[in-house]
Amino acid sequence: QVHLMESGGDSVQAGGSLKLSCAVSGESYSTNCLAWFRQVPGKEREGSASIATDGTSNYADSLKGRFIISKDNAKNTLYLQMNDLKPEDTAMYYCAVDPPPYGGLRLDPNEYKYWGQGTQVTVSS
Repeated sequence: QVHLMESGGDSVQAGGSLKLSCAVSGESYSTNCLAWFRQVPGKEREGSASIATDGTSNYADSLKGRFIISKDNAKNTLYLQMNDLKPEDTAMYYCAVDPPPYGGLRLDPNEYKYWGQGTQVTVSS
């Protein structure tokens, strides 16, 4: 079992930055693929970024250059640095774990087994 808890969501002006955190506990954190997803009401959950055990990462095309995913294995924490935020980034953001065996840097929510409760990000123009 893996438990995840997101934090860092807030209301910001367009052009601002936020850093989300996700505390991971339970099964061996360092052996899992981790990711950030986001969802707005009425729409499907979409992948934002994923990171593998070796630190390699993958991003949704629309977020490349603005969002950075990282992790601190010593702190069992996943991060998402979000820069130059836009109103369309407004969403609930979730972290998730894709347990072994490693299936690649996937951004399909159906591939992820464990989820946090989410943290709200609101960007105003």
